Amino acid sequence: MAWYGHRVVTVALLALLMGVGSPPTPVQAAPYAGIVMDMRSGAVYYARSADRRQHPASLTKMMTLYLAFDAVEKGQIGLDQRVRVSRHAARQPASKLYLRKGQRVRIRDLIRATAIKSANDAAMVLAEAIGGSQAAFARMMTNKARELGMKNTAFKNPHGLTQRGHYSSARDMAMLARHLYFDFPKYYNIFGRKSDMAAGKRIRTTNRLLATYRGAEGMKTGYTRAAGYNLVSVAARGQERVISVVLGGRSTRTRNAQSKKLLDLGFRKAPTRVAEQRPWKQSRNRTVLVSKAPLPRAKPGLRATGIEAIAAALAPAAHASTRPASASALAPLYAVRPPSRDEHDVAWQLALGGFERETDALALIAALTLAEPKALNGADMTITSAKAKGARLYRVEVKGRVPMPPARACAQLRKIEHRCINMSF
Repeated sequence: MAWYGHRVVTVALLALLMGVGSPPTPVQAAPYAGIVMDMRSGAVYYARSADRRQHPASLTKMMTLYLAFDAVEKGQIGLDQRVRVSRHAARQPASKLYLRKGQRVRIRDLIRATAIKSANDAAMVLAEAIGGSQAAFARMMTNKARELGMKNTAFKNPHGLTQRGHYSSARDMAMLARHLYFDFPKYYNIFGRKSDMAAGKRIRTTNRLLATYRGAEGMKTGYTRAAGYNLVSVAARGQERVISVVLGGRSTRTRNAQSKKLLDLGFRKAPTRVAEQRPWKQSRNRTVLVSKAPLPRAKPGLRATGIEAIAAALAPAAHASTRPASASALAPLYAVRPPSRDEHDVAWQLALGGFERETDALALIAALTLAEPKALNGADMTITSAKAKGARLYRVEVKGRVPMPPARACAQLRKIEHRCINMSF
């Protein structure tokens, strides 16, 4: 009887230690930290433990993508370049695209899988393709973080799986989100895609806020046991664009709920109009808004030396504006994926949208016509209007068929200092 009683106590003790017969204990999340920042000015509207160093989890991939975009822009890699999947990359744990050792994958597919699905294997392939190794790429990440002013950040890997010495802060992640938006506007849309194709597979976003919060534009989710549930969110309403960062959430649901509260707080505090503050390098590609007055005739003998010079000649100096384009007031030039894959006979469409005045759209058409860029030979340019967020906006649509793919057409337009974005990546 004593033996039986001892056995019962022993079994009960083992059951208690193993959790048998009792509900599972919830994972203890990392300490909460949060911040709300104005995208345009960088003003902080709320911060709690924003400089505390914590595990960023897959928010790390924002820096991986920053370096990938930078490498593409510098010509170090190409979006359609195929790179080999190493054994090390293929063995990364989920979430993953399940790439195979020796498989060759396009850079654009790796970018999509990293940004949308948060695939760890895709992030590692990018890191090895750009840096040569995980360690070398991690050093590049940390150096770039220092360059961008991220004082409480150090990286050891490209995906954010827990590793000693790998950390960031809520403030640093908000700063990185701003840099992604301003430094690489042509790639920014990747963070807002709900689904896409990558390496022949349909991938879907891990960011539920895209479907549940008005104005949500996306950014990045992250989770590990050490980090808790993390989320960087960007949302836009009217002229306002706000960034929120939540670190150490206890669940996806609570993380998303807190992100919504922070975004709401940001929109309540954000002024309707604010000057953009960009403490880093200004973009070389500038877009010009011109005269409120009726469109004047072009001056005789005008030489097409760039959109800015043409606009200045078209409009009286007192009315011309050369301020940098704001993402809400003036969208960049977008190249839509062509229906044909034949590079020698490509149907394409460009759209310049967001003008508040029809005369601005007319002035742009005149400027493009005078500049005569080869990319627009034989193109038709029209103005369409639509209501967006309570205001009527005018957009210039350019349609044509030219002997070059959209990427090359964009390159032609950049030569005349006009921002052009190829959306087909």
